[in-house]
Amino acid sequence: MKKPVIDASGVDLTFQTKDAPVHALKDVNLQIDKGDFVSFIGPSGCGKTTLLRCIAALETPTGGSLTVNGLSPDEARKARSYGYVFQAAGLYPWRTIEKNIKLPLEIMGYPKAEMDERVKRVLDLVDLSGFGKKFPWQLSGGMQQRASIARALAFDADILLMDEPFGALDEIVRDKLNEELLKLWDRTGKTICFVTHSIPEAVYLSTKIVVMSPRPGRITDVIESPLPRERPLEIRDTPEFIEIAHRVREGLREGHNT
Repeated sequence: MKKPVIDASGVDLTFQTKDAPVHALKDVNLQIDKGDFVSFIGPSGCGKTTLLRCIAALETPTGGSLTVNGLSPDEARKARSYGYVFQAAGLYPWRTIEKNIKLPLEIMGYPKAEMDERVKRVLDLVDLSGFGKKFPWQLSGGMQQRASIARALAFDADILLMDEPFGALDEIVRDKLNEELLKLWDRTGKTICFVTHSIPEAVYLSTKIVVMSPRPGRITDVIESPLPRERPLEIRDTPEFIEIAHRVREGLREGHNT
């Protein structure tokens, strides 16, 4: 029996503050398999990003167990098991796009020839060939986010953690990047964990949708998507898509009432 890539069992997280403890996550149980595209959706402050940060070893659970590729999150971080894409592109304005992408490779000590090859490959993957010599301020917001994704892909981790990367973009750009992200996922076969506030985005992208309740964040539903892997934007008008979106909406509503 194959082991899940990410395995959370009874995960709790309580932050100690001056006023009172803040219960961010409570009894989170979740298994994510290799090649899954999993979206986390829930109201603001429900712990979606906190759960992603626990997977990335940026936060430490106060209860339960969590493994990534069979390792502790901290061991998985040291093994370079994942790339992380933040809400903002986070590109250094004084470095060109290719030098921004090279930064983690430089820190990891890759030889120059291999860095150059990897940068070329990931720029091709995100359709930014020819823009490597540009600076971030010369690119649109959508292109900057693609460059941020390229940076996360550069060291070829099996897992991609994405914290609402398209939330600040307009709907037209967001639709285009959703399409491109699905193509990228299909080409690379990576496991993707994706935080979003958008029901249509979660349904369009995912093989599995994780619905979370208001704080303390609990998983109230895990929806396995029956949609085909090939998904044109027009699929959002189909009865199947609308039915899944309705179930997500109902799950969010029930989470507020529990």
